[in-house]
Amino acid sequence: MTLEQLIESTLEGMGYELVEIEQQARNRLLRIFVDKVGGIDIDDCVTISNHLSRLFAVENIDYGRLEVSSPGLDRPLRKAADFQRFKGETIKLKLRIPVQGQRNFVGVLHGIDNGIIKIEIEDKLLDFELSNLGRARLVPKL
Repeated sequence: MTLEQLIESTLEGMGYELVEIEQQARNRLLRIFVDKVGGIDIDDCVTISNHLSRLFAVENIDYGRLEVSSPGLDRPLRKAADFQRFKGETIKLKLRIPVQGQRNFVGVLHGIDNGIIKIEIEDKLLDFELSNLGRARLVPKL
């Protein structure tokens, strides 16, 4: 089982979703971004951090410092489920391979169907393949 699989299965059992893992070899930092419906607060981060610290000790996972955090208002979207969950939200995405000569798009998410992300941009519904996605993030409502 990979570190990501271990963390993901543990968090799911606790009622949380793994959003992203960052590892920095230089200072052995392990940063974990988590979310749940309704968002997370500092108490959630403390609970997760304590639980993962004990799990990593049992599993002999070597790290220098553990940080558990919310993904923020500009949460990354990675999995197909993310694109269903945030339907109706404005997102910004960057493609690996340009479409219509463009790699960056901002529009309203209409969901995903069979690996095709549907986004409304300037009253036009455009389709993008999930496999061509470089990165996607929510646009914060301020």
